[in-house]
Amino acid sequence: MNTPLPPWPYPRWIAHRGAGKLAPENTLAAFRLGAQHGYRMFECDAKLSSDGVLFLLHDATLERTTDGQGLAGALPMGALAQLDAGRWHSRAFAGEPIPTLQALARYCLANGHHLNVEIKPTPGQEEATGRAVAELLARIWPAAAVPPLLTSFKPEALAAAQATAPELPRGLLVDRLADASPNDGAGAAGAADVQTALRLGCRAMVLNHALWDAALVARVHGSGMRCLSYTVNDEWAAERLVQLGTDGIITDRVDLFSPA
Repeated sequence: MNTPLPPWPYPRWIAHRGAGKLAPENTLAAFRLGAQHGYRMFECDAKLSSDGVLFLLHDATLERTTDGQGLAGALPMGALAQLDAGRWHSRAFAGEPIPTLQALARYCLANGHHLNVEIKPTPGQEEATGRAVAELLARIWPAAAVPPLLTSFKPEALAAAQATAPELPRGLLVDRLADASPNDGAGAAGAADVQTALRLGCRAMVLNHALWDAALVARVHGSGMRCLSYTVNDEWAAERLVQLGTDGIITDRVDLFSPA
């Protein structure tokens, strides 16, 4: 028996890390640029500093997107805030700092934007990061506003977020489907992942876009969850996902896809 799909208040198009590759990812400059392209929902990556402040960064280490070195989560926010997170991208963004999650949340609230926060913990900090993200957003996000969507590849992080602020919607990120059990039968791809998402009280599953097919979309929708995809940068892939009836598309190509 299928579970009815609850209302889904989010737009289909979601800007990846702010503006994809047009600006230094996970900086406020990127989110402003994404907004200039008409996007009203943004994905970001959040992790904890050594002194317990949530900041935006994808990688565990600093080298790729800043002028710093080493494990990002090993530094206090004061040191992280001094790093240049823009020059690696282009001279136009030199001096752009690493923002806090609170700063991005305030920006989104002030402008009526929606937010998808990927809980991206430093290894070993899964539960602590999940708790911290949920606590912060539950505290500062108005009850009357559309809540942020919390996602993670780490079930432990989602479980901690669920325990801390169960009212905030969650989504399980999946890059590779778990192997089906012999008892699941034919066409059971994704069954184990669906069960994990349901156990975590998720409202959505966010998959590598190539994993979706009609059967899996039907399975997820039939379980009462929405189907989102990352990272979709080609028109043929976007068209396929629309035809499959999926609900959200995360893209770098804010210059190619109109979110209208």
